[in-house]
Amino acid sequence: MTSLNCVAVLPARMGSSRFPGKPMAKILGVPMIEHVYRRVKMAKSLSEVYVATCDAEIYEHIFAIGGKAVYTSDKHERCSDRCAEAMLKIESEKSKAVDILVMVQGDEPMVHPEMIDEALAPMLENAEIYITNLLGTIETVEEFEDPNEVKVVVDRRNRALYFSREPIPSRKKGSLQVPMLKQVCMIPFRRDFLLEYNEMEPSPLEVIESVDMMRILENDLQVLMVPTSHKTKAVDTIEDLHRVEKEMLVDPLCSNYLTHDL
Repeated sequence: MTSLNCVAVLPARMGSSRFPGKPMAKILGVPMIEHVYRRVKMAKSLSEVYVATCDAEIYEHIFAIGGKAVYTSDKHERCSDRCAEAMLKIESEKSKAVDILVMVQGDEPMVHPEMIDEALAPMLENAEIYITNLLGTIETVEEFEDPNEVKVVVDRRNRALYFSREPIPSRKKGSLQVPMLKQVCMIPFRRDFLLEYNEMEPSPLEVIESVDMMRILENDLQVLMVPTSHKTKAVDTIEDLHRVEKEMLVDPLCSNYLTHDL
């Protein structure tokens, strides 16, 4: 574990427009948010892990399994705002500042703990890096064209050039060799940058693309993309839930944490 206070916060709410009640949807008999919590908690670089929620059902479940949760406002429109509120409450409770907050979406039940360590590594080595995103590969054209997947184009040093839910770069000229890369939603922010980011006005391309990271690029700042070889799949629909459950049947991590208490 690093000497820095690195805290993961998992924003989760029941009122998803595409999939109401998603965090408590069961995978192998266990609510999705519990899978995410238990897997993130295995990361070596973290000091603590919390779920940030406005819903009693989620809060009480995490508390019941021996986990940590923070009540947040039900007015937040963005995960980063919910995470920032949770961070300030955690700091007040612990009387200790958070150095890096790692935002992990509560709909990533296949997250591997090493992914958290990978995303944090550049920030632990270089104090000038204020945010990273994990960079995954897209293996099928179907996934490349799926608007639920956030695609990204990077420069030669893996700094993000552009994010979109559209398939970028273009395949319209018939090329099958374009790099098909995606954002994986385990996002470490340095504490003060998270607060600064939330004070920025939503940017035009952020709104058009429906990708929060565009706000950073439009303010002439950088997002370092960190490649990961671990495969994961976010759950956006019931169909995704069924696909993920089939894959997790043979996931060795599941048999590890589902048979042990926190």
